[in-house]
Amino acid sequence: MYRYDEFDAAFVRERTAQFSDQVKRRVAGELTEDQFRPLRLMNGLYLQLHAYMLRVAVPYGTLNSRQMHKLAHIARTYDRGYGHFTTRQNIQYNWPKLQDVPKILEELAEVEMHAIQTSGNCIRNVTTDQFAGAAHDEIIDPRPVAEIIRQWSSLHPEFSFLPRKFKIAITGAPQDRAAVKFHDIGLMANEKDGQVGWRVFVGGGLGRTPMVAKEINDFVPHEDLLAYLEAILRVYNLHGRRDNKYKARIKILVHETGIEQIREEVEAEFAQLKDGVLTLPQDELDRISTYFAAPPFAADADDVLDAEQHALENAQYAKFLKRNLFKHRQPGYTSITISLKSVGEVPGDASDAQMDAIAELARDYSFDELRVSHEQNLVLPHVKKSDVRAIYERLVEIGLAEGNAGLISDIIACPGLDYCALANARSIPIAQDIAKRFADRENEFGELKVKISGCINACGHHHVGHIGILGVEKKGTELYQITVGGDATEQAAVGNILGRGVTGDEVPDALEKLLNVYMDQRENADEPFLDAFRRLGEAPFKEALYG
Repeated sequence: MYRYDEFDAAFVRERTAQFSDQVKRRVAGELTEDQFRPLRLMNGLYLQLHAYMLRVAVPYGTLNSRQMHKLAHIARTYDRGYGHFTTRQNIQYNWPKLQDVPKILEELAEVEMHAIQTSGNCIRNVTTDQFAGAAHDEIIDPRPVAEIIRQWSSLHPEFSFLPRKFKIAITGAPQDRAAVKFHDIGLMANEKDGQVGWRVFVGGGLGRTPMVAKEINDFVPHEDLLAYLEAILRVYNLHGRRDNKYKARIKILVHETGIEQIREEVEAEFAQLKDGVLTLPQDELDRISTYFAAPPFAADADDVLDAEQHALENAQYAKFLKRNLFKHRQPGYTSITISLKSVGEVPGDASDAQMDAIAELARDYSFDELRVSHEQNLVLPHVKKSDVRAIYERLVEIGLAEGNAGLISDIIACPGLDYCALANARSIPIAQDIAKRFADRENEFGELKVKISGCINACGHHHVGHIGILGVEKKGTELYQITVGGDATEQAAVGNILGRGVTGDEVPDALEKLLNVYMDQRENADEPFLDAFRRLGEAPFKEALYG
């Protein structure tokens, strides 16, 4: 895991002091809200529906126990006892007092954390596969490259005021677990002539105009990656719309200009940058990679899960073993997803006590490391199989032992109208109702990604849900539009809108109708929902929903 160097520490300390002075001036009335707004956004502070919201960066979703304990402390001391983990692998606090924010940032700096570039028209937190460095199918651990991108993009003088916010995702495996094709730039590890490099995709995104990114280059070597990214950003910064925020993202530029012309301009910029100061020396890549070296795995770790008999006697534990474990590259180890989607709770939320307990589990069982996933869950990446039952029993004690990773109740949901000033409808109650409705049946449906957004900005990624739900408002009534067939993996697809919106009370019934079609018409019990939809098309689902 990366550790701050002297520059990092000084930089964060100076920024915190600067923002502390700005907050004092705002509280004293020396700055108006309009004057304060760009200053607070540069430091991850939003003004939401009821209060300020602070978004804290978790670079590429990686934390240690000390950092998680600090996040718990902040929730307990400065908020209402919980935090909300997001699809950018960050954490948000929904109720901080403005005058407390400088103190929060000071405390974050003590554990090498900050809120810089979690907002504004800049390059946001780089996200990656939550199983990076542990996954059995990984070509390369993407985190060293993600860290290099973080260092390159932090306060980049040319890209601090882009036409619009800019998001980058990177995965080191052929199976995309980071939704790279729905980012402004997506990177996928690739091998060519025995060398590992990167496939580069550009122009993806969600929001009111969801688009799948287009491949701009099928292989960029490590040493040229920063130069190539800089070339893309230069072209975007030059041509991106600044007169219309709805057309400002790079996806619109790619769509309207065409990938061929964009590629031509990027290659021209790249030709000027290649072999220059942005060329990454191998010794620097090696130096940063040492921070992400594999932990000291036990060579004699038992490669059989403990307590298999117990699983036969305990259906919930058996479900947990089936759904929440991910195959590790090291024999005798596994990765555990800690679901923050307990039935009836708020998706993505964790209390201060839960965060403290998870920090202890990471310290005791996962080499002091844990991850935040873009699906709003937490992960213990390196766990001995012989320790799984002990971890499960501790999760039971803190109410986070739900074995539902990838099932219908493992819902991505934005805060919606309960918090967000932009939202048209609530998201949280709808997610809770769905989870309660199908809790006893979710094993029947297998993998089923349900995602909910409270407005067209799509913070809940509804476009790429196998079933997506979008909150809209019509004549003062909250309605929910249903989409089917979205996919955030390497087979990226935007879901089909089935028709008019339904009321919140009707959403669980609507999902049941869709699931009945799937159950009745699937080829066999092993055919996933998404495969059945692709085979059947939208017609039978639309007919079931609207008659």
